[in-house]
Amino acid sequence: MSPRIGLDLPTIIQKAAEMADENGLESVTLASLSQKLGIRSPSLYNHVDGLSGLKEKLALYGLKNLYDRLLRAVAGRSGDDAVFAIGLAYIGFAREHPGLYEATLPAQQTEDAELIKVSEELIQLIITVMDYAYKMKQEDTIHLVRGFRSFMHGFATLERSGGFGLPVNLDESIQVVLKVYVAGIRQQFRT
Repeated sequence: MSPRIGLDLPTIIQKAAEMADENGLESVTLASLSQKLGIRSPSLYNHVDGLSGLKEKLALYGLKNLYDRLLRAVAGRSGDDAVFAIGLAYIGFAREHPGLYEATLPAQQTEDAELIKVSEELIQLIITVMDYAYKMKQEDTIHLVRGFRSFMHGFATLERSGGFGLPVNLDESIQVVLKVYVAGIRQQFRT
Protein backbone atom coordinates (compact mmCIF):
# COMPACT_ATOMS: atom_id res chain seq x y z
CA MET A 1 0.00 0.00 0.00
CA SER A 2 1.49 3.33 -0.95
CA PRO A 3 1.32 6.44 1.23
CA ARG A 4 -1.50 8.91 0.61
CA ILE A 5 -0.40 11.83 -1.55
CA GLY A 6 0.19 14.89 0.61
CA LEU A 7 0.50 12.86 3.79
CA ASP A 8 4.03 12.65 5.12
CA LEU A 9 5.71 11.94 8.44
CA PRO A 10 6.29 15.62 9.37
CA THR A 11 2.58 16.35 8.84
CA ILE A 12 1.60 13.35 10.95
CA ILE A 13 3.97 14.26 13.78
CA GLN A 14 2.95 17.93 13.74
CA LYS A 15 -0.73 16.98 14.03
CA ALA A 16 0.04 14.48 16.82
CA ALA A 17 2.00 17.18 18.67
CA GLU A 18 -0.91 19.61 18.36
CA MET A 19 -3.31 16.99 19.70
CA ALA A 20 -0.99 16.16 22.61
CA ASP A 21 -0.65 19.84 23.52
CA GLU A 22 -4.39 20.44 23.34
CA ASN A 23 -5.68 17.33 25.11
CA GLY A 24 -2.71 15.51 26.65
CA LEU A 25 -0.45 12.80 25.30
CA GLU A 26 -2.95 10.05 26.13
CA SER A 27 -5.38 11.59 23.64
CA VAL A 28 -3.03 10.69 20.80
CA THR A 29 -4.06 7.31 19.43
CA LEU A 30 -3.90 5.99 15.90
CA ALA A 31 -7.68 6.25 15.67
CA SER A 32 -7.88 9.84 16.94
CA LEU A 33 -4.93 10.95 14.82
CA SER A 34 -6.27 9.36 11.65
CA GLN A 35 -9.63 11.03 12.28
CA LYS A 36 -7.93 14.45 12.64
CA LEU A 37 -5.98 13.83 9.44
CA GLY A 38 -9.06 12.62 7.57
CA ILE A 39 -7.57 9.22 6.75
CA ARG A 40 -8.10 5.61 7.75
CA SER A 41 -5.96 4.31 10.63
CA PRO A 42 -4.14 1.70 8.52
CA SER A 43 -2.73 4.53 6.37
CA LEU A 44 -0.59 5.61 9.33
CA TYR A 45 1.31 2.33 9.17
CA ASN A 46 2.93 3.55 5.97
CA HIS A 47 4.71 6.16 8.10
CA VAL A 48 4.99 4.84 11.66
CA ASP A 49 5.32 1.48 13.35
CA GLY A 50 2.07 1.52 15.30
CA LEU A 51 1.30 3.66 18.33
CA SER A 52 4.66 2.97 19.97
CA GLY A 53 6.43 4.04 16.77
CA LEU A 54 4.33 7.19 16.61
CA LYS A 55 5.16 8.06 20.21
CA GLU A 56 8.88 7.49 19.58
CA LYS A 57 8.72 9.86 16.60
CA LEU A 58 6.81 12.34 18.73
CA ALA A 59 9.44 12.07 21.49
CA LEU A 60 12.19 12.69 18.95
CA TYR A 61 10.34 15.70 17.55
CA GLY A 62 9.84 17.07 21.07
CA LEU A 63 13.47 16.59 22.10
CA LYS A 64 14.72 18.28 18.94
CA ASN A 65 12.39 21.22 19.54
CA LEU A 66 13.42 21.48 23.19
CA TYR A 67 17.10 21.33 22.24
CA ASP A 68 16.66 24.04 19.60
CA ARG A 69 14.83 26.26 22.07
CA LEU A 70 17.52 25.87 24.73
CA LEU A 71 20.28 26.45 22.20
CA ARG A 72 18.66 29.66 20.99
CA ALA A 73 18.15 30.79 24.58
CA VAL A 74 21.83 30.51 25.49
CA ALA A 75 23.24 31.92 22.24
CA GLY A 76 25.50 34.84 23.09
CA ARG A 77 25.09 34.33 26.85
CA SER A 78 27.41 33.00 29.49
CA GLY A 79 27.66 32.47 33.22
CA ASP A 80 24.61 32.98 35.40
CA ASP A 81 22.81 34.67 32.49
CA ALA A 82 23.09 31.46 30.42
CA VAL A 83 21.86 29.31 33.30
CA PHE A 84 18.84 31.60 33.78
CA ALA A 85 18.14 31.61 30.04
CA ILE A 86 18.25 27.85 29.72
CA GLY A 87 16.04 27.41 32.79
CA LEU A 88 13.43 29.88 31.57
CA ALA A 89 13.50 28.35 28.08
CA TYR A 90 12.94 24.88 29.54
CA ILE A 91 9.95 26.02 31.58
CA GLY A 92 8.64 28.01 28.61
CA PHE A 93 8.77 24.95 26.37
CA ALA A 94 6.93 22.81 28.93
CA ARG A 95 4.27 25.50 29.32
CA GLU A 96 3.72 26.05 25.60
CA HIS A 97 3.91 22.37 24.62
CA PRO A 98 2.72 20.34 27.60
CA GLY A 99 1.78 17.25 25.61
CA LEU A 100 4.92 17.35 23.50
CA TYR A 101 7.01 17.83 26.65
CA GLU A 102 5.29 14.81 28.18
CA ALA A 103 6.14 12.82 25.06
CA THR A 104 9.86 13.46 25.62
CA LEU A 105 9.96 11.83 29.04
CA PRO A 106 9.94 8.15 28.02
CA ALA A 107 12.87 8.93 25.71
CA GLN A 108 15.17 8.19 28.64
CA GLN A 109 14.27 4.47 28.50
CA THR A 110 14.57 3.95 24.76
CA GLU A 111 16.82 1.81 22.63
CA ASP A 112 16.25 3.99 19.56
CA ALA A 113 19.68 5.27 18.45
CA GLU A 114 18.40 8.61 17.16
CA LEU A 115 16.44 9.30 20.35
CA ILE A 116 19.47 8.41 22.45
CA LYS A 117 21.66 10.72 20.36
CA VAL A 118 19.32 13.71 20.68
CA SER A 119 18.84 13.06 24.43
CA GLU A 120 22.59 13.01 24.89
CA GLU A 121 22.98 16.23 22.88
CA LEU A 122 20.40 17.93 25.07
CA ILE A 123 22.15 16.86 28.27
CA GLN A 124 25.52 17.83 26.81
CA LEU A 125 24.20 21.31 26.05
CA ILE A 126 23.23 21.80 29.70
CA ILE A 127 26.55 20.34 30.87
CA THR A 128 28.43 22.72 28.57
CA VAL A 129 26.49 25.73 29.87
CA MET A 130 27.15 24.73 33.49
CA ASP A 131 30.77 23.84 32.86
CA TYR A 132 31.48 27.09 31.07
CA ALA A 133 29.62 29.10 33.72
CA TYR A 134 31.23 27.57 36.79
CA LYS A 135 34.35 25.67 35.71
CA MET A 136 34.13 22.77 38.14
CA LYS A 137 35.20 19.17 38.18
CA GLN A 138 33.19 17.05 35.75
CA GLU A 139 31.57 15.07 38.56
CA ASP A 140 30.38 18.25 40.27
CA THR A 141 29.00 19.57 37.00
CA ILE A 142 27.03 16.35 36.52
CA HIS A 143 25.59 16.66 40.03
CA LEU A 144 24.52 20.23 39.28
CA VAL A 145 22.98 19.28 35.93
CA ARG A 146 20.98 16.53 37.61
CA GLY A 147 19.72 19.00 40.19
CA PHE A 148 18.93 21.59 37.55
CA ARG A 149 16.97 19.11 35.44
CA SER A 150 15.12 17.86 38.52
CA PHE A 151 14.12 21.40 39.43
CA MET A 152 13.02 22.28 35.91
CA HIS A 153 11.07 19.05 35.41
CA GLY A 154 9.54 19.16 38.87
CA PHE A 155 8.44 22.76 38.46
CA ALA A 156 7.00 22.09 34.99
CA THR A 157 5.17 18.97 36.18
CA LEU A 158 3.73 20.56 39.32
CA GLU A 159 2.63 23.63 37.39
CA ARG A 160 0.95 21.51 34.71
CA SER A 161 -0.93 19.47 37.29
CA GLY A 162 -2.11 22.53 39.23
CA GLY A 163 0.17 21.74 42.16
CA PHE A 164 0.97 25.39 42.91
CA GLY A 165 -2.09 26.76 44.63
CA LEU A 166 -0.59 29.53 46.75
CA PRO A 167 -1.24 33.08 45.52
CA VAL A 168 2.33 33.95 44.48
CA ASN A 169 3.38 34.62 40.89
CA LEU A 170 4.95 31.50 39.34
CA ASP A 171 7.34 33.46 37.13
CA GLU A 172 8.69 35.18 40.24
CA SER A 173 9.06 31.79 41.91
CA ILE A 174 11.18 30.53 39.01
CA GLN A 175 13.37 33.64 39.20
CA VAL A 176 13.83 33.34 42.96
CA VAL A 177 14.71 29.66 42.85
CA LEU A 178 17.15 30.15 39.95
CA LYS A 179 18.83 32.98 41.92
CA VAL A 180 19.13 30.75 44.98
CA TYR A 181 20.41 27.87 42.84
CA VAL A 182 23.11 30.03 41.25
CA ALA A 183 24.05 31.63 44.59
CA GLY A 184 24.33 28.15 46.08
CA ILE A 185 26.66 27.03 43.31
CA ARG A 186 28.83 30.09 43.78
CA GLN A 187 28.90 29.58 47.56
CA GLN A 188 29.55 25.84 47.46
CA PHE A 189 32.19 25.91 44.75
CA ARG A 190 33.51 29.46 45.26
CA THR A 191 33.21 30.38 41.59
